[in-house]
Amino acid sequence: MSGTSGTGGNGTDSPAVRLQALFEGHRLTPTQRRIAHSMVRRASEVPFLSSVELAELAGVSQPSVTRFAVALGFDGYPALRRHLREVAPAEPVAESGSCNEYQQAVEAEIENLRHLAEALADPGPVREAGRTLAASRPLPVLGLRAAAAQARGFAYFAAKVHADVRLLDEGGTMLHDRIDAAVRAGASALLCFALPRHPREVVDALAHARGAGLTVVTVADSAFAPVAKVSDLLLPAAVGTGLAFDTACAPMLLGRVLLESMCDDLPDAQARLEEFDTKAAARGLFVD
Repeated sequence: MSGTSGTGGNGTDSPAVRLQALFEGHRLTPTQRRIAHSMVRRASEVPFLSSVELAELAGVSQPSVTRFAVALGFDGYPALRRHLREVAPAEPVAESGSCNEYQQAVEAEIENLRHLAEALADPGPVREAGRTLAASRPLPVLGLRAAAAQARGFAYFAAKVHADVRLLDEGGTMLHDRIDAAVRAGASALLCFALPRHPREVVDALAHARGAGLTVVTVADSAFAPVAKVSDLLLPAAVGTGLAFDTACAPMLLGRVLLESMCDDLPDAQARLEEFDTKAAARGLFVD
């Protein structure tokens, strides 16, 4: 977990966390952020990859990998790889040749969840985010296009414990107006879910929200996502890319973790949940 200014000490010592720490503090181009993101996602394999293999993994050219290494302060990719073997040693991941493409997609999501668990070894950023969101009245929750489902799910549950949750899941000319309305009503923070492909409108909306005085908390697929520069606190959770459409198990789970943290800072959260259960039972709302 990290804010836009860097990763706090978290006590975890995984290859992915050490890799992310290596990249932070550097001004990377979009192509270089793509390389960095690919390396974090495959942290256990990267120290054993050639520059050509890493380029194929990230979908960039081999010279781009060399320029990336130089941007990090190394003489070239061989020097970067030697450094990785020292600071992030790991055994090569065995190939699972017996798995079909669907199983491989599931295995990739399991690995994303493992990385999320490692990041949550330091609960500080999530707790900070929970306090920030709990204190905002109202609480706008933004998610467009691919991220709309994540925002909608969070808002649905958050409304059961928070007095005023405002879902922003449609773009257009009204989006800035709705952010302004939340600010006028007393909002102090905005939660954003941002997933690839990142709409320009989301970046613009977050810049507008910060300009209006809101603290922006963002759940994104990577610490190097385009929304990082317009977020005050970025909580990364990788998406799966093995199928025709990305899968977002880790961002969804991180959203629920963030919701749990927010509940910890809402004194009447439990009472609200019990009240809802009582009313639901009286209405026969659920069949089970």
